[in-house]
Amino acid sequence: MTDHNADLVAFVRARLDEEERIAREAGAESWRCPPELPGEVHDRTGGIAFSVRTRGYDQHIARQDPAYTLRRIETSRVLLDEYTEVAALDTDRPAYDFASGRAVGLGFVVRQMAAEHAGHPDYQVKWLPRFAS
Repeated sequence: MTDHNADLVAFVRARLDEEERIAREAGAESWRCPPELPGEVHDRTGGIAFSVRTRGYDQHIARQDPAYTLRRIETSRVLLDEYTEVAALDTDRPAYDFASGRAVGLGFVVRQMAAEHAGHPDYQVKWLPRFAS
């Protein structure tokens, strides 16, 4: 893996680790959003952790529960692991073979994952997704 790609992978891994920590601190798998009580989020004891019932926030917040976040992080890590296997082949001028195509495709995905955090002080503009013409 090139140093450039190693930095990209390390950046995405660090962001996923941060998200995981925050989701676990928020209750991990203990949230429950009863369908009969829209806007309420309950903890594992049944107590109301918080309630938001205006402007559609309730549905959005309910979908961002920690358990969902942890599942998304796990699938993101699978993609990241797949990329690390071929990251050295992810270059500006890849070969025309399957492995290079896989590297470029997975590299595009990892760059998109990094771009979600473009406002982070460690984000590097050179990680912007490449678009082929």
